[in-house]
Amino acid sequence: MAMIAVKSLLLIIPLIVGIAYLTYAERRVIGLMQMRKGPNVTGWFGLLQPIADALKLMHKENIVPTLANKYLFILAPVITFTLSIAAWAVIPFDYGWVFADINVGILYLFAVSSLSVYGIIIAGWASNSRYAFLGALRSAAQMISYEVSIGLVIISVLLCVGSLNLTKIVEAQKTVWFAIPLLPMFIIHFISALAETNRNPFDLPEAESELVAGYHVEYSSLSFALFFLGEYANMILQSAIGTVLFLGGWLPPFDIAPFNMIPGVVWFVLKICVLLFVFLWVRATLPRYRYDQLMRLGWKIFLPFTLVWVVFSAGFLMFMGWLPKI
Repeated sequence: MAMIAVKSLLLIIPLIVGIAYLTYAERRVIGLMQMRKGPNVTGWFGLLQPIADALKLMHKENIVPTLANKYLFILAPVITFTLSIAAWAVIPFDYGWVFADINVGILYLFAVSSLSVYGIIIAGWASNSRYAFLGALRSAAQMISYEVSIGLVIISVLLCVGSLNLTKIVEAQKTVWFAIPLLPMFIIHFISALAETNRNPFDLPEAESELVAGYHVEYSSLSFALFFLGEYANMILQSAIGTVLFLGGWLPPFDIAPFNMIPGVVWFVLKICVLLFVFLWVRATLPRYRYDQLMRLGWKIFLPFTLVWVVFSAGFLMFMGWLPKI
């Protein structure tokens, strides 16, 4: 039990620190892209700004609306944040550096990420606010729609590996990263990850102009902070999943010196940072989609394309005799 607790802390503490400084990086990167400075006052280069924001949120009053369902209202952000942390149990940072190296790791990830929609739906309903409820319904429809595409993307990777174990998926990319032969699926996975995490240009559940911030409009203090942390934790998680499935996980880009002399966990973190930078780049660049455009993209473009790709990939691998033996 003591060892499990230590391993949990070694996973959770760096992750929370990473989430905090991802908010700082987002404000700095978008500020530079928009030709402004961003946070640069609190601490050296503004590096203490996430700590100041956390202290401010902790000292605010946690208000529960009078007509809200108090128990579910408090439970919703806890569910969202807990699930965003629990998914990291099967992510391999390096060979052997994984909390639970289970044979169905990809199914575990898919199940946990699918459950995260419940926290948002409960928050919208328990708030007893029409704006929060509409935001929750939007989010549920959006996340379910794009999970279908993500599931088919994952199937296309599994066809090439023949295993649901994330470590084996990484090891199968020693010759070539799957981002090269499966480039269209990598792009679809990244765009679907934007929709899955409610990020620009797909932040319709939080559209301020019509929903006043959406499903968490009634939340304040630490309850709001848990939703905030859950969103950014999911960004890092989706980047980690993309790294494992398509960018070779901890593997270096070239198996020669000096690339193979750098620890695998460093390569893993660098790849996550690259994908997170694209998350921020998209937010600073693209305008918000309309909701009908969002649904049309998911159901009329991504779903048919991924279905055809899976069938084509299976047929091609069978014809060439490259289907892995399970």
